[in-house]
Amino acid sequence: MSDTSTKSRRVALASLVGTTIEYYDFFIYGTAAALVFSTVFFPSVDPLTGTILSLSTFAVAFIARPIGAIVIGHHGDRIGRKSMLVFTLMSMGGTTLLIGLVPSHATIGVAAPILLVVLRFIQGFALGGEYGGAVLMATEHAEEAKHGSRASLVQLGAPLGLILANIVFFVLAPLSPHAFETWGWRVPFILSIVLVAFGVAIRMKIEESPSFKHVVESGAVAEMPVVEVFRTNTLRVLLVALTSVSVGVTFYIGTVYSLTYGTKQQGHSRNTMLAIVIVAMLAVIIGVLLFGKLVDKVGARKVFVYGSVGMIAAAPVFIATLQTGNIALTVIGYLILFIPYSAAWSALSSMLAACFDTRIRYSGLSIGFTLGQILGSAFAPIVATELLSRTGSLWSVAAYVVIATALSAVTATLIRERRLAPTPTQDLVGA
Repeated sequence: MSDTSTKSRRVALASLVGTTIEYYDFFIYGTAAALVFSTVFFPSVDPLTGTILSLSTFAVAFIARPIGAIVIGHHGDRIGRKSMLVFTLMSMGGTTLLIGLVPSHATIGVAAPILLVVLRFIQGFALGGEYGGAVLMATEHAEEAKHGSRASLVQLGAPLGLILANIVFFVLAPLSPHAFETWGWRVPFILSIVLVAFGVAIRMKIEESPSFKHVVESGAVAEMPVVEVFRTNTLRVLLVALTSVSVGVTFYIGTVYSLTYGTKQQGHSRNTMLAIVIVAMLAVIIGVLLFGKLVDKVGARKVFVYGSVGMIAAAPVFIATLQTGNIALTVIGYLILFIPYSAAWSALSSMLAACFDTRIRYSGLSIGFTLGQILGSAFAPIVATELLSRTGSLWSVAAYVVIATALSAVTATLIRERRLAPTPTQDLVGA
């Protein structure tokens, strides 16, 4: 293995470690919101309204993400990728710790949910700049023939972070309902500070992106990257956003909404649903690694579209098995859904990284992806809850996933894959 290959793998793994921690922080919030926030922070409303309100605080972070993408993306294109990745990790970790320390509604009244929303907003702001920077560090350090597999390593952060989050909640599950609602749910938030210190130490040791260094050396740093993105790349931002919708909808229906549905509608224990999600995420990890190598061979767009077609076929099967209440069938349904999902998710990062010129790539990728997360991920659990409430049928949720995935598959075909630019002035995609 060459020195370049070794270095690029090391940088990709460093990006993965930090991103895993970021997603762990993000997902412990989603799990807590689904399981206990309705009673801890919204105890005075009926159960359905409490669930919707608690999931709405989950969505607040997605509203903050585009702001973070703009601010952090701007500085990532101006002063460097590395410093922004350290900043996002420290910001995310600090707010996660504070969320674990927020008093309940019973202690400080309405101030409790207000503090929760403020901290959740800051958490989302940091995550808005995390994904784009991590993907760029991985791809801009990689050899041309391994852009797909290196970028796919970053995609492992989502399933790994979710697995870590669920394992912690799984360990806490034997607590009595009173103990869990009183203090147990806080433990994962407080423990995150240890992981954050580890992640920051790793990220401090990696080198800055060679592509960004070239931009600086050639004097081509953009004065106002965000302005340039919207002046010259508006269509590309829109394509990136719409292409990102499907993976967000699928992931959060499968890992957040289904957790609520399984515990409250089907009567499964928290342990059971957390274990099912862990099994599904292990399958995603294997799938991402395998499909990442396929991306190197056939191209990101093909793998993404094929994965999307698979998700369209799998969504009705997933819903059918979920509503049976049978554990074995539910596990099978999860695997059927998340295997094609892993193909689309694996391909997404390298495909989107090749949409923008190096000098505005951090801003363009971050803004487009986070807009897609608002359209897809932010309100997916809420939309699913409302659809079931209004229609009385879980098939409406299946239709929601199918429509979102079909939309993303179509927009992905409009993204023309090009090589990542070797110079800061070469444009990449004629959208």
